[in-house]
Order: sequence, then C-alpha cells, then structure tokens
Amino acid sequence: MNSNQTHSVGVGYLLWIFGFLGAHRFYYGKQLSGTIYFFTLGLLFVGWIIDLFLIPDMNRKAHIRFYQGEIDYNVAWLLLTFLGLFGIHRMYMGKWITGLIYLLTGGILGLGYIYDLWTLNDQINLINSSSE
Repeated sequence: MNSNQTHSVGVGYLLWIFGFLGAHRFYYGKQLSGTIYFFTLGLLFVGWIIDLFLIPDMNRKAHIRFYQGEIDYNVAWLLLTFLGLFGIHRMYMGKWITGLIYLLTGGILGLGYIYDLWTLNDQINLINSSSE
C-alpha cells in the first residue's frame, strides 16, 4: 500500500458526478482535459462516462505526482468545488487574506475560482513539500 495517499477514489467519484464540468479531471491534476470537459460537457457526456472506468488509474498517478502533508487535497478540493466562490478553500490552506478577498468578491468574480481549478494541486503541493 502506498503511504502517500494524497487523493481519494471516493472523492474522485463524488467529483465525477459533476465531471461533465471537469471537476474530477481538475482534482487529479489534468487541467487541460478538465477545461475541455468544462466547455464541452464532458465531451458531450461520452468522455464523462468513459472516465467512470479511468478514475482508479488517475488516482494512482496522483499519488505518485503529489506530496502528502498538512494540507489535505481531498478537503481542499471539496471546499473549492462546492464553496470556491466564498474562498473557504483558501482559508483552509492558511491563505486568509485571499480567502477574505474571494469571500467579498465572489472569487474575484469567478476568475480566481477558475485559477484555483487550474492550480490548487500545485498550491497544496508547494505547501506540503515546504513543510517537510
């Protein structure tokens, strides 16, 4: 068993429910395909259905790519997915000032939310790798 359990298959499948908008792909660090899914409704739902079978492999690759540490990827991604416009995920990571800015501006009018979809894994990875 891999001791570096950064991402969860369960959370991957939960986000897959919203995967036609790319949520699970962003979660596993696949920003380009996540963006394509976002604009094409999961490649007209065909790619979304295929991903039902690909999630375990995406999860395995995420464990190899990202660092485990004080910030839990699963918690941060659930907060971003469901409360991202309010900046709760940023506050969870200790980024209180930008979290409050997101709270007051709707995630800087949604643009900060999109930025975080693209970069949240890397933000967490940086915090977790620097705390070792």
